[in-house]
Amino acid sequence: MPIDGIRLIDVHLHAAGKVGLKLDWDRWVAVRTGTPPHELYDDEGTIVPARFHAFLEREGVDVALLMAEYSPRVTGIQAAEAMVPLSEHDPGRVRFIANVNPLYHFPVGEEVERQLAMGAVALKIHPVHGSFPPNAAELYPAYGVCQERGVPVVFHCGTSNFPGSVNRFGDPVLVEDVAKDFPRLRIVLAHGGRGWWYDAAAFMALMREPVYIDIAGLPPRKLPEYYRSFDFERLAAKFVFGSDWPGSPGIRSNAEAVRDLGLSGETLERVFHRNAEEVYGLRP
Repeated sequence: MPIDGIRLIDVHLHAAGKVGLKLDWDRWVAVRTGTPPHELYDDEGTIVPARFHAFLEREGVDVALLMAEYSPRVTGIQAAEAMVPLSEHDPGRVRFIANVNPLYHFPVGEEVERQLAMGAVALKIHPVHGSFPPNAAELYPAYGVCQERGVPVVFHCGTSNFPGSVNRFGDPVLVEDVAKDFPRLRIVLAHGGRGWWYDAAAFMALMREPVYIDIAGLPPRKLPEYYRSFDFERLAAKFVFGSDWPGSPGIRSNAEAVRDLGLSGETLERVFHRNAEEVYGLRP
């Protein structure tokens, strides 16, 4: 069921297969959820599409975006191909986001095209886990493809406590270079500058019309504190809802915590679905 009658889109979930996951499972699932994630898996460590569909239905998620990731140094490899069965089982509810790593893929432009052809609705760049800066020249062909095709790019923007992470590459100042060089590119700052850069991420979102903040991985009740230097209602109008599942208490519980922040109904609709519909092209 929707949250107070408002459509809910979750733009940030990790449907990781246990086989490709480098991290210890308990480290990956840092927070216990209402539905234990292992109940959604088969004996071989793969998410069962029907179980996942039922889980999203219970959590009130109308559309879920799953993250592919190629970060062999830190989290392992969750290939785009692994996301396809979940998307094909319920294409109206489940889509996925491509990922490229310039230390793993070459040429990156062709790899982006390949994953988009598989059904990806956006591109994720994970500098912190991939050990490269987001403004690396090797990535510019990927950004060119996305700007030309109207595909948004999601940047991990903030710290990670996983072993091997290079947190200096989570600085949104490095993404600002990309925003400057690709002014028509829609950009989403995942985790909103978590750790040291909340102000920089917020300033970018307010300064640049095509820049948004994905609040995945941030405790909703602390958002007004993290962004206390800004008009919170105005900034929240640039938020998109993400849960970072399974590393969160729950999708519905996080959404309800956002609802309880006292934002206007119009802003809540933007956070819960309208911004995602606009940025990712997810029309009802």
